[in-house]
Amino acid sequence: MSDRDQIIRPKKLSDEVEDRLLALIRADDLKPGDALPSERALMARYGIGRPAIREAMQSLQHKGVIDIRHGGKPRVATPSLDGVIDQLGISMRHILTHSHSSLEHLKEARVALEVEMVRIAAERRSADDLNDLEQLLRAQAAAKRDVPLFTQIDGQFHRRISAISGNPIFETLTHGVFSWMSAFHKEQVHKLGLEPLTLTEHRAILDGIARKDTNAAARAMREHLERANALYHQDHAQ
Repeated sequence: MSDRDQIIRPKKLSDEVEDRLLALIRADDLKPGDALPSERALMARYGIGRPAIREAMQSLQHKGVIDIRHGGKPRVATPSLDGVIDQLGISMRHILTHSHSSLEHLKEARVALEVEMVRIAAERRSADDLNDLEQLLRAQAAAKRDVPLFTQIDGQFHRRISAISGNPIFETLTHGVFSWMSAFHKEQVHKLGLEPLTLTEHRAILDGIARKDTNAAARAMREHLERANALYHQDHAQ
């Protein structure tokens, strides 16, 4: 290893400020909605200029830790799982655009996650859950000629199934994977002309959930997702 490889580079000033702000939030036990010191107060506190303070604040806002509103003090943000998924969107765009293996891994993870979610749904579903899923399926059938709306309801159907688990992390992950694939690889979640097949597969999934038949529901979900993967490979092989 050369001397150059062993050089320890100092942290950026804004990174140091970010670490101190996170420590401040923890030390003062600040809760969502609580105000942080103003930029001017932080400049005086740390003896540094505005650019480093502002860069640190913007980084924490991007990470969903604080809210910055014009004319007001920065405040601790309300935690949001959906917000975390949205923040990952830019990184996922880069990964899914330039790494085919990552797309394959994401598809595999989606199948594993949603097959398990539908098993849980078949065990725990209530009458209200079934009613919501039925309404989504009807709305999707009515939107067969409106591709953006059809795809949107498709995602809502899958997310509603995962919500039956009662675990918001499962629900958010299901939503995140669908939204990433919808945004960056549309053919993975919708293929034009196959709307009737999608509806038939969704009906089979819902029927399994309604009967509390975990194996049937899981089989229908797996076939639904793997069919999309197979069609994608078939198109790209031609």
